[in-house]
Amino acid sequence: MRKRLVIMAVLLASIAGLATSSAATVPFAGVRPYQLFLPSTYDPTVPIPLIIALTGYNQSGAAIESYLHLTPLAQSRGFLYLHPDGTKDSRGVRFWNGTPECCDFESPKVDDQAYIIRIIDEVSARYSVDANRIYIIGHSNGGFLANALACNHADRIAAVVSLAGASYTKLSACQPSAPINVLEIWGTKDESFASNHIRGKPILGAINTFKNWGLINRCNSSPVVLPEKLDLDSKVVGADTTQSEYPGCQAGSSVTFWKIVGAGHSPTLSSEFDSAVIDYLFSHPKVSTN
Repeated sequence: MRKRLVIMAVLLASIAGLATSSAATVPFAGVRPYQLFLPSTYDPTVPIPLIIALTGYNQSGAAIESYLHLTPLAQSRGFLYLHPDGTKDSRGVRFWNGTPECCDFESPKVDDQAYIIRIIDEVSARYSVDANRIYIIGHSNGGFLANALACNHADRIAAVVSLAGASYTKLSACQPSAPINVLEIWGTKDESFASNHIRGKPILGAINTFKNWGLINRCNSSPVVLPEKLDLDSKVVGADTTQSEYPGCQAGSSVTFWKIVGAGHSPTLSSEFDSAVIDYLFSHPKVSTN
């Protein structure tokens, strides 16, 4: 099938100047749209990062941008940014097929991992993408897909951030082919923080997802708590988030856990959240381990 990209240029005023937001489609089992933001500072001779944000269950790609508000940072810090839509099921509910636990509940199954890789290929063919700085951010159902992409496409992705989304329940199901950086973010009042189930299928929860990634990336046995706290939920007073990480992971990989004390499944994100996440991603490019 011939690749088609439909682009509608929209000028967005910003302090730094004018940037372009493009509505685009990828021909994949039909036409599935995504929104692509191109900063005004884009120079086709200079490779820049690509960040893909994946929305939660029963939400559109536009909803994750309304939640994260990453477009201003894409402009000021100079990265390509897109937020695709999941597929609609028979009830019109959008979903991602992340892992067997969440959240493709019908048949035939949608290969959303192939879809995201197709988007990466498409954007990389048209723009100057830094292949060592391709990142995924996912919330809830999108977090499950982010974890799955880390497990199965670590050769293409430098780091993933999962907010309230678990990985495969079976440890053996996650076998990255290359080093990968993983940041798991959970609120302690999330009903799935400890463990839970989705339609009878157990999910790991925060602690076991963090622990499993430590095993997968062959880190030292015990994580360490970092001294600096973050303020990530605007409804929780003070610095609410502890940072933990596993030391001694295999070269080129890392495992980090941000625990937002008092936050729920969808924290009320503070003004610090976006910058903290982008700082994390930019400090974790894919590195050669040869």
